Amino acid sequence: MNGKDITFDVNGQTTAGYLAVPAQPDAPGVIVLHAWWGLNSIFRSLCDRLAAEGFVAFAPDLYNGKVAKTIDEAGQLVDREQDRKQAIVTAAPDFLRDRPEVRKEALSVIGFSMGAAWSLVLASERPADIRKVVLFYGSYGIDFSKIQADILGHYADTDEWEPLDDTRAMETDMRTAGLKPTFHIYPNTKHWFFEEDRPEYDPQAAGLAWERTLEFLRG
Repeated sequence: MNGKDITFDVNGQTTAGYLAVPAQPDAPGVIVLHAWWGLNSIFRSLCDRLAAEGFVAFAPDLYNGKVAKTIDEAGQLVDREQDRKQAIVTAAPDFLRDRPEVRKEALSVIGFSMGAAWSLVLASERPADIRKVVLFYGSYGIDFSKIQADILGHYADTDEWEPLDDTRAMETDMRTAGLKPTFHIYPNTKHWFFEEDRPEYDPQAAGLAWERTLEFLRG
């Protein structure tokens, strides 16, 4: 099953994305927010995998077509045009919900690293539209009391980019705000353990995280 590159409107500007649709109609919708690399083949493939499992998956391109190959390149892209990125993220639910294939209910969002932070922003700014949030090795400090979604987190136990103490602090802040997140810590893994094109990729942890994610999205 293969998705397709699409465009959608964000404040009068044409924005790119990737959409994968399952064979059956009336499917739940999932927004995929990519890591700081950009909308590369890993996140397109993830949309295809979600569609094969019965979800309509949509990944907006937060980098306007740019894809980083190295950490240095990604570092140069991650902080650019923050207002534009936020506009794209917050417009994504409207685009997805207007698709005829998507079930008329609140959506789920899966975010990776940078995309995890944006997932929390989206859940806070559009609480009625987001019912489930899946975080992969990313955190963000916001007012969690605005979020109404269930939250699942996948984190590495040895992560130079996302220290475990920061992850635990965010979890505590979420619980203080009345949320009931479920965080899984994967032993002997590092940041990006889910992404097959990274040297940190851990197939066993990635497989378990995928199974847990599907169970969560279907729950």
